[in-house]
Formats: sequence, C-alpha cells, structure tokens
Amino acid sequence: MIQFCTRAAVFSAGSWGTALGKVLGDAGTNVTMHARRGEIADAINTRHRNPRYFSDVQLSPTVSATTDPAAALDGADFLVLSIPAQSLRESLAVWAPHIGPDTVIVSLMKGIEVGSGLRASQVISKVTGVHAERVAVLSGPNLAAEVMAGQPAAATVACPDETAAFRFQQACRTSYFRPYTSTDVIGCELGGAVKNVIALAAGIASGMGLGDNATAMLITRGLAEATRLATAMGADPATLAGLSGVGDLVATCTSPLSRNRTFGTHLGHGLSVEEAAAATRQTTEGVKSAEAVLSLARVHDVEMPITEVISALLHDKVTLGEAAAALMQRPPKPER
Repeated sequence: MIQFCTRAAVFSAGSWGTALGKVLGDAGTNVTMHARRGEIADAINTRHRNPRYFSDVQLSPTVSATTDPAAALDGADFLVLSIPAQSLRESLAVWAPHIGPDTVIVSLMKGIEVGSGLRASQVISKVTGVHAERVAVLSGPNLAAEVMAGQPAAATVACPDETAAFRFQQACRTSYFRPYTSTDVIGCELGGAVKNVIALAAGIASGMGLGDNATAMLITRGLAEATRLATAMGADPATLAGLSGVGDLVATCTSPLSRNRTFGTHLGHGLSVEEAAAATRQTTEGVKSAEAVLSLARVHDVEMPITEVISALLHDKVTLGEAAAALMQRPPKPER
C-alpha cells in the first residue's frame, strides 16, 4: 500500500469531495480538505464529521480541514478538485498560485464548460499552466452516499502519465474502493459528462410514468451517443464500455441517489427547470452541460438526438410530450 507521507488537498468539502476525502483517508493518505465555511472546517477537525454532508459518518483521523487554500495545498502531492464545473475557472484562478510544482491535479468533475466547450482537465491546464501529464481524472459509478457507507465501488483514474495515475490509484485504494488506471482522459471525461445528460432523460421518463423498457432504451442509446462523440474527439471506444462509461451511466440513470436523475424526475412530474432546481437543491451538472455537449457534437458532426431533445427541453423549446415524440418518431435505421 502507500506511505503515510502521501498528502492530498481536497477542494472542496461538498458531497463528493467529502466522500473522496474519506476514501483517501481510509487508504492511509493524509488529507486536508478545503472548506469555504469555518464551521465545517472546525467540525471536521474536532469531531471528524462534515455537518453539512453525511454528518453521521466518521472520517479518518488523517482527514483535517481548513478555510485557507494555501495551507491546504502546502506540501500536497495531489490536489483533488470537486467543485461545480462551471465555477472551476474562476475558483482555480485564485488557488493556482498555491499549487506546488510537482503536485498532480485530479479532477472529479463531470461537466463541459459552457461557452468554451472545454473539458475540466483542459480548463485546469489552461488556467494553471500545468502540463497535461500532471492532470488526472477520476470517474466511475460512484454515488457519494454509498461510498460514504463503505459499500463496494470502483472507478477509473485516467492520466497521460501512467506513473501519476498509478500513484493516485495507490493513494485511494481501500477494501471497498477499487481504482483502475487508464491513459484515456478524453474518454473518461466525456463518458462522465454525457451520462449526466442521459440521466436527465431517464429521470424524465420515470417522472412521466414510463417503464423499465424506456430506461433501458435511453441507457443503451445514450451510450451510443457518448461513444460517438468520444471517439470523434480521439477517445478509445473501449473506455466507454468501462467504469467511466457504461458503469457510470447505469448508476446515474437508475439510482434515486443520482442528482441528475432526480432533477429529471422533477421535470417529468411537470415542474419547471427553476422548480426542479429548487427541489433538487444540489448542483446538477447535466443541466448546465447539455448545451455544451450539444455544441461539441455539432462541431464534430456527431448525431446526439437524446442530448438535443434534453437541451431543447431545458431551454423551453419543446414540451415534455413533444420531447418524447421527437425521440420515438425519428426515422428507423440500422443499429450499429
């Protein structure tokens, strides 16, 4: 396993950040979490619990917290980023001066930046000047509540530098969390981003009272969309058949713990986008990323009908009934 001198800074202390912080701590890594609120940092330091997320779960004594980004990053081997994708650029610009010259940056984000169409790893390199060899991605079917409960889970750590991927694999390997390595950053990131959009569709179908056949159809055809886009952008199609592709897609489309599926279910019940956001109460990456994913598809001349319909629905261009009809009444074609 790893040595206790391995240090990770986790930004920030939200739901998935807290879960990955627990995994790292349980693996023996010294973790410093960056919390925006002082009371959360104090609770983690004194009671080893995050009072905002999973307050009933004890964190390892190797997990501490601070509100000072410079202190969190001091001596960190890894900077683990778990913040909303659309606020990454602004936040990272503030934190970048404190990142060490050898720190490996690990993205947990599953979204595409609106406007630029950049993946999180690309934004990280652009803002920090850190070479892609020092930027990794962790992605997979990882529902935070189940990870916090110590239930079995696995993920893919992707990085162009295989050594860096292996190092982080060792830093987060526990009896209940099994990380695999890859060099296909593009495939891992696009699998994670597209599955959020497809999960919105699966949630809508559930909210409308449609059955398991509809969910299975959306998962299967959604995987086809993700694979077409990812391969057009240079990914290995095998990556989309793995944990960060179909694995993440199935978990996010079927679990009531999924934010994106939950948001979609609210839409399927007839709530507006604003009402669904208020009811979900957490960041739902698929809502922001749908338009950005669709823009990438158009740039690369990739057909993504589910993504197109979801984007139109989110922008009030079609009704629920029209969205369902648009997918079911498309011209028949061979399945490839």
